Order: sequence, then C-alpha cells, then structure tokens
Amino acid sequence: MSPGCIPRVAVVSGGTTGIGLATAFRLLGAGHRVAVFSHGEASVMAAGAALAEAVGPERSLARKVDLREPAAIEHFFDEVAHILGAPGILVCNAGISPKGPDGPHHVADLPLEEWNDVLTVNLTGTMLCCQAVLPAMKEMGYGRVIFVGSLAGRTRPRIAGAGYSASKAALSGLSRVLVSQYGPYGITSNVVAPGRVLTPLTGSPQSKINIEALARIPAGRLGAPDDVAAVIAFLASADAGFVNGAIIDVNGGEFAPS
Repeated sequence: MSPGCIPRVAVVSGGTTGIGLATAFRLLGAGHRVAVFSHGEASVMAAGAALAEAVGPERSLARKVDLREPAAIEHFFDEVAHILGAPGILVCNAGISPKGPDGPHHVADLPLEEWNDVLTVNLTGTMLCCQAVLPAMKEMGYGRVIFVGSLAGRTRPRIAGAGYSASKAALSGLSRVLVSQYGPYGITSNVVAPGRVLTPLTGSPQSKINIEALARIPAGRLGAPDDVAAVIAFLASADAGFVNGAIIDVNGGEFAPS
C-alpha cells in the first residue's frame, strides 16, 4: 500500500476477465477491498476463486450481475455495502460489442434490438452503477469514478459497430456531468480510453484484425490488460485528486489527439 493511502472499497464492473480483472488485482495490491461482477457465471467463479486465493475472501467478492437488470444491480451494491462497506471507487469496465457474421452491422442494417441492448449495457448500466454509489461517496466526501471508454469512442472506428462506438463516446459526456455535479464533494470522474488490448474477447494476436491493428500502433505492440489497469489504479488513488474530467488514451500512439 502506498504511504498515506486509505483503504477503500472498490467495485469493478466487467471485473472477471481482461482489463477488469487486471484492475481488480491492481486495486487489491493498493490495499483496497474489491468487488467484481459480470454476467458470465464461469468467469465469475474463476475470478472469485483467484481473488480469494490472492487476498482472502474478507477483501474480495465476485458476483454474477446482468447490467440489463436494474434490480440485480441494486441488490449487488446493497450486498457490497453490507459485506465490504460503501464503495469509494467505481470502475465501469463492462461492455458488449456484438457483430454480425461479416463484422459490425452498417447503420442502415442495424437491428434496433442490438442498438438498444448495447446502450442498455454499456451506457444505462454504467449510469445505474453511478446512482448506486454516488450518495455514499458524497456523504464520505470522497469518490473516484472511472469509466473505461474506447478508441472507438474517440476517433473513426475500424472494428466496432455503431452502438458500441456511440455508447463509449457518450461516457465522456456522462463523466463531464459528474464533474459538474459532484466535483465539489471530493468526487472525481475520468475516462480511460484503451486501444487494441489483447483480452479473451479480442482473440489471438495472430488474427487478421489484430495483425492489422498492430501495423497502426507506433509502440510496436498490442496492449496488455495491465497497461490499462495501471492507469485506472492511478486515477483511483488519492494522488489523482486533481485529475477530474480527463480522457486518457492508452493505445500505444495509434490515436494522438491534438
């Protein structure tokens, strides 16, 4: 634990694989208690066992939660508060990016059900998680809210579809609202926007999509989950108290805004 670090309770959505799980371990390493959730039962069980083995069950919790179900979200956060305490850190990492057999649907052919489902999970689910933690954060006078956006929400998407790109871009707007409404209460809100990161969802490094992505990255490699988790862990720390409303690109130089 860093000198002067006060242990907090952290919640990581989509925290059972990839960037989310790497973030959970980073936050545990900083001394926090960590609760993770996702909608996949097998990944929840595996992550729960790995976290408990690393730090013991008293500092970690893993549950199956579907962000399409507001009641399930509310129940989860009630359970976290009862078992671990009120969250002072929220990392919204969960997201879906459906595609058709030939890749993302063109907007003219995009099924409304797919559009609504992506926004429900990626955007509305994030907002509901914020609603669950903000009152306690305001009462504590401390909070760290970190949204995991995407390169696809920052510039012209090459792989993602309309729903994913729109939902990830919208997170920056939601973050700015939190800055305005909750900044005076010691709560910060920031967005981390990863580029191409190797996770179970992005497949083999040797896939055609990943080889093409590698050619666009000046750093000469694809990202690793811990590349993103390290930035999230900093934003979740007390040291980041004056970083508020930022969008931090973690993409190896593939996108470098002016």
